[in-house]
Amino acid sequence: MEGSTTFAQEFKAQAKRVAADLRHRGLIRTALTKYETARDLQKSAFQDWQGARQAAAERKWEAINHLDEHLEAFASRLEERGTKVHWASTAAQAREIFLEILKEKGARSIIKSKAMTAEEIHLNEALEKAGYSVVESDLGEYIVQLRQEAPYHIVFPAMHLTRGEISALFTEKLGSKPTDNPEELTMIAREVLRDKYITADVGITGANFAVAETGMISITENEGNARLTGALPRTMITLLGIEKIIPRLSDLALFLPMLATAGAGQALTGYNSMYAGPRQPGESDGPEEYHVVLIDNGRTHLLADAEQRDALHCIRCGACLNVCPIYRNVGGHTYGTTYSGPIGSVITPHLRGLQEWKHLSQASSLCGACTETCPVKIDLHHHLLQNRRNAVAKKPVWWEKQAFRLFGYLATRPGLMKRLLPFAGFAQYWFHGLVKGGPLDPARAWTQTRDLPAMPPLSFTDLWQAKKREARRAAEAAK
Repeated sequence: MEGSTTFAQEFKAQAKRVAADLRHRGLIRTALTKYETARDLQKSAFQDWQGARQAAAERKWEAINHLDEHLEAFASRLEERGTKVHWASTAAQAREIFLEILKEKGARSIIKSKAMTAEEIHLNEALEKAGYSVVESDLGEYIVQLRQEAPYHIVFPAMHLTRGEISALFTEKLGSKPTDNPEELTMIAREVLRDKYITADVGITGANFAVAETGMISITENEGNARLTGALPRTMITLLGIEKIIPRLSDLALFLPMLATAGAGQALTGYNSMYAGPRQPGESDGPEEYHVVLIDNGRTHLLADAEQRDALHCIRCGACLNVCPIYRNVGGHTYGTTYSGPIGSVITPHLRGLQEWKHLSQASSLCGACTETCPVKIDLHHHLLQNRRNAVAKKPVWWEKQAFRLFGYLATRPGLMKRLLPFAGFAQYWFHGLVKGGPLDPARAWTQTRDLPAMPPLSFTDLWQAKKREARRAAEAAK
């Protein structure tokens, strides 16, 4: 796409189409209502959920504000156990590192577990273009891969699909018999994927946390697919953003249950695995060779922004997406970028360009539900406002600037404002109907789908003065 308006126009067109699809909205609402019930049940199991949020925010603050020290410690401890650590400043560098490793190992087939960072750098497309066969092992990711779609949600990649749609997909792509039984659908995918684990030359994983104290990767999942992805192929590669660092191993005692609760309404995710390096002498399984690719890709630009730095605290639980009224109506694919919802609207302008992606920060009701639900207390809705401010400051829209100057002039002159208000009501009554919802309507964004409230016959000052006069008369009458 070219031009800063193209992404915005695509977003608006897609949002208009999806928001009108009542079936889709009902499907998402049903799924997220069930999630909310489960989440609230698990939150009640915490002795002090708000205290846990504060503790998590403080530990992430420590990690991000001492990121250089923690990254050095993390990398050195991995290398001590024979892990090969790679540093990538950009998405292109990260993809090149992967291609070099695969070429060196003579690999052809790759099994991959869920990794949003891989989606961010478009890793699958690059590997497939180079001739490698890449298969997603997470069930949801595997489903959207068969559909040639991006994940719909950070945690629930195929949340937008019904059992019938998945069954039809498996029948078309895998030759299976139609069924709407979830267990049977899972077994169909499992039968295909088991062979991929055994024959894969390389396994690629993401990471949920990286422990600086011990030099260990923590991976959280519900299916065991990431564990097989790391255990069976001879070579394992983990890709993670540099912000995934946490200082101490003991921090996982807080973050693992918080991630499970906020992300999926669980007490604890089914599989929690730790990786510290390749197979050591005397160990029976694990990769013969282990690589860790640490990627920046714009994160240090966000780190340099003291105002919005806490966006790097994100643990990718998806909780802010689940409560966002915009996401629930326009869906995940509408955003057109890897990270959707409130957190995506905050960080995407930093990662991919403020002017090109400033429209995402406008796609918010600023209700604050995202900030309230975030388990690490990221100030999301204020960051959306800050993105709007920064976009306007760097590239103001001339007519908006003049309109606000005029408003500021009038608002600071109450006498003039009072004299003009009757004319505003007159103009709205007689002339607004001629341009309502059209290109000449200054309130077009609102009036395209709803009515503009009528100008009140009396201002608040008039009503207040009348109330005071009435009170005085009542007091005099009581004497």
